[in-house]
Amino acid sequence: MAAIAAILLVVGCVLPWYRLGGDGQLSQTVFNGFSSGDVTGTGILAFLAGLATLALIALPYAAGDRPLGVDRWIVFALLAGAAIVGVVLWIPNVLVAPEGILPDRAYGFWITLVGAIMLARSAYDIALEPPRR
Repeated sequence: MAAIAAILLVVGCVLPWYRLGGDGQLSQTVFNGFSSGDVTGTGILAFLAGLATLALIALPYAAGDRPLGVDRWIVFALLAGAAIVGVVLWIPNVLVAPEGILPDRAYGFWITLVGAIMLARSAYDIALEPPRR
């Protein structure tokens, strides 16, 4: 589940997080998780957490038979926390016109939010596993 969550985080950051206008005569304003300027790009935290999660999942395969202390639930929980912070800190930037963050206009934001929640749930599931020797 952590791998699927990481893929959702990475893909969701590239898709639109906010879209306003485009109806009739209005020009369209589109932001994604990396957008800066008027809108802070805190979605980069979610993107980096997704990439780090994918690297963390691949790490035991690269290390071979050696036990690793880094692929524990606390690391996954910290990455999930970073992803959630990246998504939540982005919300105040669009409170001026919240209709641009509706699911039919900003599907990238919602995909990233689902990925962050899934990653947190994955960290919880990993914490319940018996310790490896």
